[in-house]
Amino acid sequence: MHELRGNPARISNKTLAPPAATEVLIVGGGPAGLAAAIALCQRGIACAVVEARATPIDKACGEGLMPDSRESLAQLGVVLDESEGRPFRGIRFQNSLHRVDASFSRGAGIGVRRPHLHTLLASRAEEAGARLLWNSRVQFSSSEAAADGLRTAMVDGQPVRFRWLIGADGQASSVRRWAGLDRAHKRSLRYGFRTHYRVAPWSDLVEVHWGRGGQLYVTPVAADCVCVVFITRNPRCDRAAILSGFPEIAHRLEDAEIVSQQRGAVSATCKLLRVATDSVALVGDASGSADSITGEGLAISFRQAFAVAESIHSGSLEPYRRAHRQIGKLPHAMGALMLTLDRWPALEVRAMRAFASAPVFFQELLHAHMGEKSLGSVVLRRGPRFGWNLLTKGVRA
Repeated sequence: MHELRGNPARISNKTLAPPAATEVLIVGGGPAGLAAAIALCQRGIACAVVEARATPIDKACGEGLMPDSRESLAQLGVVLDESEGRPFRGIRFQNSLHRVDASFSRGAGIGVRRPHLHTLLASRAEEAGARLLWNSRVQFSSSEAAADGLRTAMVDGQPVRFRWLIGADGQASSVRRWAGLDRAHKRSLRYGFRTHYRVAPWSDLVEVHWGRGGQLYVTPVAADCVCVVFITRNPRCDRAAILSGFPEIAHRLEDAEIVSQQRGAVSATCKLLRVATDSVALVGDASGSADSITGEGLAISFRQAFAVAESIHSGSLEPYRRAHRQIGKLPHAMGALMLTLDRWPALEVRAMRAFASAPVFFQELLHAHMGEKSLGSVVLRRGPRFGWNLLTKGVRA
């Protein structure tokens, strides 16, 4: 497999003419849509990607890629080395009283600026043979297929015939609404605000600081830059005073230059009743999402990309429906656990104390989160001791 390394040539935003026909039409040119395009091309399936925005596309996210995300990217042909960003060896949870660290058991994560990652994926998709239509609009009318099984969409006013449709157009997916896949088991929202600071990273970990009103994520993304994201349930929080609730980080960033305008985004927990019809599949946030507290958004999208490409290659989307459920099971379980701590501050304080007194449990939870251990077995083995520490007032060594 050809691997894309280093700094790619900048992708042109010149609007290409839509193809008259394509096997798969992908709506949405973010990481999920581009990953799906690459995975399809790897199987010899022609596809076109329609995206309303220009490249590169930015998003207010934590910009940390876990080791499993890097592995999936490598399978797509995008290899991230240290020159692409800043490696990190694990995760730290911290509040005003306690902190606990856990290291990855296999490989390192990497912090990388989102526009650079998007450029790499777009370059790889173009190289693989996908037709990328930036600054383009798509419209659908009838969902009925013609006698040959093809449907038609209007892309920039031109008809494009296709056999399969992939919606990778985010949380407010128009494809999802058009295909009648909008019904959900549950929805909940939190709000994230991201800023970059020019300062040398002080840790080789992604730090998650728990404080009043939410969590502050600090991810090293370069030798002289950190990405700071605050996630909260309160959309009306004082965005200018976020660091006041985290005095240690405020002190570290006191003289640091702000190198990016604060950018906001929604962090959603959403589980859809269905993610596919006979000819339409949803991937990425369009297909539902776990809260960004899991740090697994991109990894989920990459796994879904492989699954939907394999399913289309087989001639049926039924395998994708099953795979999608399996892919989301662990992230949703871990997300629910972390959001319980976010919802009940008193429980979070006790949990942090318990983690600090039994760091091996935190370490094994990270391994379970990476899919390297069974979450159930970790909870059964370590849970009773953790529960005791959670309930008692003292800290057990």
